[in-house]
Amino acid sequence: MRARSIESVTASSPAHKPEMTIKQSLIDKLHDRSAVIGIVGLGYVGLPLCVRCIEVGYQVIGFDTDPRKVSALLENQKYIEHIDIETLSPAGKSFQPTTDFSRSAATDVIVLCVPTPLNSHRQPDLSYVIGSVEAIAPYLHQGQVVSLESTTYPGTTEEEVRPRLENRGLKCGDEFYLVYSPEREDPANPAFTTQTIPKIVGGSSPACLEVGQAFYQSIVETVVPASSTQTAEMAKILENTYRAVNVALVNELKLVADAMDIDIFEVIRVAATKPFGFKAFYPGPGLGGHCIPIDPFYLTWKARTYNVATKFIELAGEINTQMPDYVVSKVITALNDRKQATRGAKVLVLGVAYKKNVDDVRESPSLVIIEKLLALGADVAYSDPHVPHISKMRKHNLAMTSTPLSAKRIAATDCVLIATDHDGFDWTMIASHAPLIVDSRGVYPSGSANLYRA
Repeated sequence: MRARSIESVTASSPAHKPEMTIKQSLIDKLHDRSAVIGIVGLGYVGLPLCVRCIEVGYQVIGFDTDPRKVSALLENQKYIEHIDIETLSPAGKSFQPTTDFSRSAATDVIVLCVPTPLNSHRQPDLSYVIGSVEAIAPYLHQGQVVSLESTTYPGTTEEEVRPRLENRGLKCGDEFYLVYSPEREDPANPAFTTQTIPKIVGGSSPACLEVGQAFYQSIVETVVPASSTQTAEMAKILENTYRAVNVALVNELKLVADAMDIDIFEVIRVAATKPFGFKAFYPGPGLGGHCIPIDPFYLTWKARTYNVATKFIELAGEINTQMPDYVVSKVITALNDRKQATRGAKVLVLGVAYKKNVDDVRESPSLVIIEKLLALGADVAYSDPHVPHISKMRKHNLAMTSTPLSAKRIAATDCVLIATDHDGFDWTMIASHAPLIVDSRGVYPSGSANLYRA
């Protein structure tokens, strides 16, 4: 069945409808794709979700507080490199971006895909979640389902989201529905898409779970039900804490291997030949991205409210946080071995995105490394084919432009620091002309006189 145009949707629904009728009516709309989907937060999570919902036949309204994003989408301009926004063209009538949250009244499903950062005290900052909930709450209506996808501590959906929605006067599980379904995006990874990544869904009630499953089953191949929103929230924290702890372990082993003059990347390569009981994790200059460096601290904060210590997680965070300092120390050592001071040295940082082949610099350790080198008096430039400019951010006040790479540019540096191993770099050219390389990603095999592992 063809989806309705957004303009034809009204928020009206008969008062005092029996719960089963309300629920079944919404499920029917999801089955025939006549439901209108509202997605709050048009970033790395929200935009791919918009694309997928349109692909399966839904009408979508995209909400964001940033008018620049809305304007870019209205003009069919990309602001996230790897996301194809062709299907989001407003000319197609299936997608309408807006900053007007009153239009959430015209939706049947509202999905919250907003940031959950840490504050300056490394405590959860739920201001984006709470702000989004309070923006849509006045327009909540019968037969609507709200899904929170932002990574957060167990209990957020029930303790922070549900009460604010129920203040509208509607009863959760009877008149509207609430679920938690954590995002699992892996930006720029073609092997896993919004459609193919299994989706966990936990509901505030059995009816909420049923509705949540009906929605997500319409856009993804596999839905994994959880017994509660808290279980789903905890599962997401577990996924990211697992990665953070294992990266911390291999980062610490890198320090040990370096002291013993052993190539940790070779160690991992040969260890990974074991067909069972081992999963390869790789060291780097520190953790980046919006999830792995942040999410474990949401759990440690919540655990403290139960008087439970999370020493293992906090130690892992400490190790990962110290890695930029280790990389900077290796730059200092490498220059010192060449009888050159760090102050005044020309250092070219390759890659400022937090991982290869993306344009995302959130929590990137490269930014910390640049700031520390600048503080030491180094003459720092960077090159990144995915990040042409670094703008002022919440934690960083850098204003830099990417330097084009050439043999002449490489040869003119005192030290090339590999911070992100983008496939777009010409590694052969770099190795041929760099007078000194500090490699934090294991791009080059050890043994070269001008190569330092970091």
